[in-house]
Amino acid sequence: MSPARLLIAAVLLGGLAIGVWFSNKSEAAKAKEPPKDAAPKILALTEADITGIELQKKDGDTTVLKKDNGKWAITAPKPLGADQSSVDSLTSAVTNLQADRMVDDHPSDLASYGLQPPVEKVTFTMKDGKTKVLSIGDDTPTGSDVYAMASGDPKLYTMSSFNKTSLDKSTKDLRDKRLMTFDQDKISRVVLTAKKQTIEFGRINQNEWQILKPKPMRADGWQVDDLVRKLSGANMDPAVSDEDAKKAAAAFASGAPDATAQVTDASGTQTLEVRKNKDDYYAKSSVVEGIFKVPKDLGEGLDKSLDDFRNKKLFDFGFSDPNKIEVTDGGKTTTYEKTGDKWTSGGKPMDSTSVQALLDKLRDLAAAKFVDSGFTTPAIELTVVSNDGKRTEKVQIAQAGDHFIARREGDTTLYQVDAQPVKDLREAASGVKPAAPETAKK
Repeated sequence: MSPARLLIAAVLLGGLAIGVWFSNKSEAAKAKEPPKDAAPKILALTEADITGIELQKKDGDTTVLKKDNGKWAITAPKPLGADQSSVDSLTSAVTNLQADRMVDDHPSDLASYGLQPPVEKVTFTMKDGKTKVLSIGDDTPTGSDVYAMASGDPKLYTMSSFNKTSLDKSTKDLRDKRLMTFDQDKISRVVLTAKKQTIEFGRINQNEWQILKPKPMRADGWQVDDLVRKLSGANMDPAVSDEDAKKAAAAFASGAPDATAQVTDASGTQTLEVRKNKDDYYAKSSVVEGIFKVPKDLGEGLDKSLDDFRNKKLFDFGFSDPNKIEVTDGGKTTTYEKTGDKWTSGGKPMDSTSVQALLDKLRDLAAAKFVDSGFTTPAIELTVVSNDGKRTEKVQIAQAGDHFIARREGDTTLYQVDAQPVKDLREAASGVKPAAPETAKK
């Protein structure tokens, strides 16, 4: 090819490259632009900057909320706790409030759209003290949208009725509906009075409870946690009529005491009193005014005795594998020790599956009931060391007719155990065997 043709080709190639570059740049710029048909925004607030909300309805019903230290509270029509998730849903609805369309850029007759006065006016107070107002009017003829305007913008929009529903909230909708507002993670004490007996529970750590009164006893942590869950989930129905509220108060006054619960956390002590009238339960809380009908599940969940909360398990090592097991039965003592993931006895490797079967029976060993006497000469003695040697549990089991009586070292409680679990335990202990020899390496 001649030098002239090469030069022409180079010029053409350079021009093509420049054209492609400008085309790509133009497309990138277009991509950053909002679509021509994008729905206009009515409001675009930063949720974290909202510190106050006023919901004012056409009929005069007004709810005022204030945010203090990150927590919402109702200040009008009267001071009330607020349901934080409900208020958060309300504020998130206006972080990017889109219109379906713009109806008029400068409407002259707002009354015809239900905007003078508005059906609902929502005023947001921001961190800087400024306010943003959203006015909501009538439904559109189709019923799927509503008319709306925002302060500082003369345009009339329509927006989805869904947005109106999100913002159309009353004091009853936004108030805290819990009858007890304690922090479950910071509870230190729970006191339950039921069945003519008072039981006090103390939290040892985040996952463990102990019965303190009527005397120190091991507690079934799951049962205590279930009690706390029921108290935490006790809610009122704020939508009840005044007439139903009067009926609830009368039923509570004439009802029979079911249970009284006191919960203490870092903020103080709260009380819930529950009474039964016929087949229904009613509750009075120290946190909120009024008497409220509560579910049967709550009433029955509180009406429990001391034995319902006592720990019937003979061992507390739970699902963590122990470091050492010692079984004495018929005068013969066998010890199993764990190093890494290997079990040994007398220095010899043991079959881990058979040791695991013994562990399962130790975990499952539980009382059928509690007794005051009957323990004689122990027939079986069990020692389990767990938690890297920090916890040692010793249990003695004595024959008592067709069943057994067991006791834990350092525990005055006597546990009556059925014959079958003890038989299963003995079979698992006798079934522990040495590990199979490793195949010789070739």
